[in-house]
Amino acid sequence: MAGVLRMSSLFVRTLREDPADAEVASHKLLVRGGYVRRVAPGIYTWLPLGLRVLRKVERVVREEMDASGAQEVLFPALLPREPYEATNRWSEYGPTLFKLADRKGNDMLLAPTHEEMFTLLVKDLYSSYKDLPLTLYQIQTKYRDEARPRAGVIRGREFVMKDAYSFDMDEAGLDASYNTMRAAYQRIFERLGLPYAIVSAMSGAMGGSRSEEFLFPTAIGEDTFVRSVGGYAANTEAVTTPLLPEQDFSDVPAPELVDTPGAKTIADLVEMANQVHPRSDRPWNAADTLKSVIVTLTHPDGEKEVVVIALPGDREVDMKRVEASLAPAEVELAAPEDMEKYPGIVPGYTGPGAVGPQARGGAVADNSGDGADGAGDGATVPVARLLLDPHVARGSRWIAGGNAVDKHIFNLVYGRDFEADGTIEAAEVRAGDEAPDGSGPLDIARGIEIGHIFQLGRKYAEALGLTVLDENGKTRVVTMGSYGVGVSRVLAAIAEQYHDEKGLVWPVGVAPAQVHILATGKDDAVFSAAEDLATQLTAAGIEVLFDDRRKVSAGVKFADYELLGMPYAVVVGRGLANGTVEVRTRGTGESEDVAVADAASRVQEILAAAQAGE
Repeated sequence: MAGVLRMSSLFVRTLREDPADAEVASHKLLVRGGYVRRVAPGIYTWLPLGLRVLRKVERVVREEMDASGAQEVLFPALLPREPYEATNRWSEYGPTLFKLADRKGNDMLLAPTHEEMFTLLVKDLYSSYKDLPLTLYQIQTKYRDEARPRAGVIRGREFVMKDAYSFDMDEAGLDASYNTMRAAYQRIFERLGLPYAIVSAMSGAMGGSRSEEFLFPTAIGEDTFVRSVGGYAANTEAVTTPLLPEQDFSDVPAPELVDTPGAKTIADLVEMANQVHPRSDRPWNAADTLKSVIVTLTHPDGEKEVVVIALPGDREVDMKRVEASLAPAEVELAAPEDMEKYPGIVPGYTGPGAVGPQARGGAVADNSGDGADGAGDGATVPVARLLLDPHVARGSRWIAGGNAVDKHIFNLVYGRDFEADGTIEAAEVRAGDEAPDGSGPLDIARGIEIGHIFQLGRKYAEALGLTVLDENGKTRVVTMGSYGVGVSRVLAAIAEQYHDEKGLVWPVGVAPAQVHILATGKDDAVFSAAEDLATQLTAAGIEVLFDDRRKVSAGVKFADYELLGMPYAVVVGRGLANGTVEVRTRGTGESEDVAVADAASRVQEILAAAQAGE
């Protein structure tokens, strides 16, 4: 049986002021409450109270994983290069991968995820279809060199994660394993009291086909997702634009190069267009302009490539969607020195005429939108690839850059006057856009990713040679799934969901202690009664935090109680003279006076009711 936690000896120091680098509530309160302590950007020490919460979150995850039939293992965090080289992720992960060498010069890494290790372990021990299906999991520390760690433990460079992997003979088996894990995740987040949305997502460097994220909806989330009334839900990176019908351009005049001095913005261009070159049917607007965004791709092999992305001028480019579409290449806005290598690019005035297939002689070079492409046959200078956002319909009419300063081309038609190397989902998704499945207009929200599940298929099994013999004695490549929960991030999400202006308000199931006993007087009788109550509750299996500090004022004790966020408190103080103590509920602020002799049993009743409702 655990002993009483005593504030007089507990390794904790509460703070009254928010830390200077904290932007979100969970970060502020976890630091102020002495749950975590910053070591370096994105790296935190877990203090006793924080570690107790973390272990309780892990317990819920572990219980549901075990109940689903998964078996727990534990891999090292320090791993050799070779398995990641075999799957190409040594290079695909880019600078987010922590790389180092041992004293013998062998390349090593700090694991960001463990697909390779799980695959090789199963390969080492299993060889028959009779061994499958199998699901293994671990709860382990992971490492990613985030460029911008933020929000405390929500986005850190070291974090605790549960990752699980299923191994099946075929896609039907994978579907069953995937659905089992999906249901287990729902139970995990429901037990933890976390609201969640399940959304379609991109697989990214993980690879595979089907992919879904579990997002905790919150305004401070880094992920943006969409939902429709008809049930469609997706991360904005995974939203596809419904195919637009081809437009009739039979009455569109021939393209014309027009002087547009000073038209450096879309608004300026539209105003000038309506003055110097008006349409006969209606005024020009921003949606009639084709703007070019120029980016530099750094491919996994280190090669750089400049790509021009064209989209309607009334929409902003969403760089996360661009990055997801062009992964594993890294994407950034092109620097002047990158663009200098491409004579056809005129920053601010680049149009389709000097980039893409038409600049190489008219042939469409690459319709995938995800590979490097050179200047093309017969080209004497580098020509950048042109990728079009799907909001640009074939046959549509545009005002585009004239490939010269202060010049634009009017009446440029896609399919008549220019082609593209491919399409790319680049434009922002707006509230009111139509869902790809036709289920209605989209609503936009933000969230924190707390879980992610993938149908990996055979990517890792093929790369690492994981095969088994089937019932006919033939060799079959194993089919895999991958399932992750960000355990430390989930803890922060709970703190975001359960707090008020005074501090944290932990749910009973994850709180460091269930009851906070405050001795708020100077008399020995107060401390003696509080001590007796702490002993009774502890004997009943209830976790108690006892503020037994003698020389600390009642005001400080109440402030610490509200900051630390235990679900219930028992205040032993001036009411003791009348034979009563006060029982408080942190979340609602409700309180009741209870006879001292009945206090332990009353607290047990309250806790039993709370736990039954979780």
